[in-house]
Amino acid sequence: MPIAVDIDVMLARRKMSVGELADRVGITPANLAVLKNGRAKAVRFATLAALCEVLECQPGDLLRWEAEDAAGA
Repeated sequence: MPIAVDIDVMLARRKMSVGELADRVGITPANLAVLKNGRAKAVRFATLAALCEVLECQPGDLLRWEAEDAAGA
């Protein structure tokens, strides 16, 4: 997928667990894992805003675009 999710990077920088982040954001750890592992098809802006508020970061710190390999596309 051309959108990469870097929630794990921010979690490490903030020394925070997935469970703690899920509790503070108000989503289930399972749903956070789906997002964190890049398996989500969509993310609500409210969820993205809550993640940014808790992690004290910008959306661009959590999401980035990667070009797909031309041979793999």
